[in-house]
Amino acid sequence: MIKHLRSAADLDAATATLILDTAAEMAALSGREVKKLPALRGRTVVNLFYEDSTRTRISFEAAAKRLSADVINFSAKGSSVSKGESLKDTALTLQAMGADAVVIRHSASGAPHRLANWVEGSVVNAGDGTHEHPTQALLDAYTMRSRLGRLDGLKVAIVGDVLHSRVARSNVLLLTTLGAQVTVVGPPTLIPLEVGAALSDKTQVSYDLDAVLPESDVVMMLRVQTERMQDSYFPSAREYSRRYGLDVPRLKRLPEHAIVMHPGPMNRGMEIAPEVADSPRSTIVEQVANGVSVRMAVLYLLLGGK
Repeated sequence: MIKHLRSAADLDAATATLILDTAAEMAALSGREVKKLPALRGRTVVNLFYEDSTRTRISFEAAAKRLSADVINFSAKGSSVSKGESLKDTALTLQAMGADAVVIRHSASGAPHRLANWVEGSVVNAGDGTHEHPTQALLDAYTMRSRLGRLDGLKVAIVGDVLHSRVARSNVLLLTTLGAQVTVVGPPTLIPLEVGAALSDKTQVSYDLDAVLPESDVVMMLRVQTERMQDSYFPSAREYSRRYGLDVPRLKRLPEHAIVMHPGPMNRGMEIAPEVADSPRSTIVEQVANGVSVRMAVLYLLLGGK
């Protein structure tokens, strides 16, 4: 098993499958009256979050606690970071406290890779800038496999703001490793050049959502990250929604078995209609629940679980 999970590229097919299989075992705990395992008793997991987060932070905290680990939640706000402390000095402080694993979310792409040089414990990337979010890709893959029974050969459309999406990058890497065929869809201004050609021959690019829908087993809608946009990438929110929003008429163009995903948080009415987000074909709430099981599996395996 790998020591760190900094990128979806750290995972080969066998390691990714091991994590997904372990997550399925962890998911069985949710049906028990007592949901805790003693697997990581005596271990310390630090959640080091430099960016705001709801789902990911709470999910990692729940995962560590269900494995009986000691959990330290570190927020940049109200800490020495606000006084100018560097990531390295914070890392050395955590090292002195005996952190066995550090889960980091940071606005700077590459921060988890730097952190791994300064701590002896495992580092888990919970999102770094616009770079990657590997545990989100794992929980997405787990959800697809749970709903559709397989990953190999699935046709997955990832739609929207691919340029600013760390979720999209990690999903392209992981899903193609596991045998899925990925098509990224969006306006040309929001599709980075490297996605289509450089990552995999199983990755395609399309600018026409309506043409892709009838062939898709999975449609993953991405949030339009206006907070990361310094320029105008599309004429208006209404025009974006007209061309790339998933509404009820577009939902009907999907095959009957196809599912709809979204990593959250959603811009309801922009990239996804409320009726679609709340439909039986949506896995959005399911993804949140699956995130705890997948992150339990990641922490368990990284910290030496057998």
